[in-house]
Amino acid sequence: MEKIVDLHIHTNLSDGALSPKEVIDEAKKNGVSVVAIADHDTIEAYNDELFEYAKEKNIQLIKAVEISTKNEKAGIHVLGYNFDLNNQELIDKLYEHRNARHIYLHNVSEKLRELGYQINEKELDKIDAVTKAHISKDVVESEANKEKLLKDFGYIPEKGEFIETIMNEGCPAYVKKKTMSPKEASELIKRAGGKVVLAHPVAYKYEDNFTEEDIEKLVTDMKADGIEANYIYIDRNNKRINELDIWNKFAKKHNLFTTVGSDFHMSDGIHVLIGLIGENINLSTEDIDLMLKNLLK
Repeated sequence: MEKIVDLHIHTNLSDGALSPKEVIDEAKKNGVSVVAIADHDTIEAYNDELFEYAKEKNIQLIKAVEISTKNEKAGIHVLGYNFDLNNQELIDKLYEHRNARHIYLHNVSEKLRELGYQINEKELDKIDAVTKAHISKDVVESEANKEKLLKDFGYIPEKGEFIETIMNEGCPAYVKKKTMSPKEASELIKRAGGKVVLAHPVAYKYEDNFTEEDIEKLVTDMKADGIEANYIYIDRNNKRINELDIWNKFAKKHNLFTTVGSDFHMSDGIHVLIGLIGENINLSTEDIDLMLKNLLK
């Protein structure tokens, strides 16, 4: 029987739609045997109850986190795996990092209002790990902003386009958020006993014009253990981009292990499902066993 793993899933404790237990249920339904919940800047999903629930469903649960960082060129996501959940430095730094998100929320809300957009700041402030995605979703889905959006865009944009056009660096509602560098995040994960993986390098190529040389410099600076080579990128036009061959060859060339992840947030008929069901991945059992060995050793 084919072995299916998914090492990059989000829950409603960051910006996903499902609870941690619902993620386990969905993984079970999709025939996935190993999952890692990699919420943004939080490890709150992990507790004894969830590990027991996963065990009851015959699913192996690997500890993970996705830390939002920034280098001189773009925002970079750093994945950490198999670290000590009780490492106090990791707990404290993630708390500080998440709190910076709320300072950002208040500052960007002010700028958005100045531009003429209405935003439900109080409700957004209730989200522990509030992200640009939460903020942009609130704006584009609000009936109060319909007329303004139609005037500015000519249509109602997707939340990703709103971020890239209005909120990112060089845009009218840009606010610099206190963050950490990829190297700092990597060192934090390693001090907690974990393995460091550069998330979705393909995304930086298409979103930030990174070259392979840029990625090489990044993983070298981070002293990354691996990269998320097996990842289907969905661009702003909802086009699927499969560059698994390119990034698996890159990993081999630079002596990095590879991981596979859906980056699942919700089932919307567009983005990748838990387990990357229906995608052209073609990982062998040997590939997956080596992947898990590298993460867990």
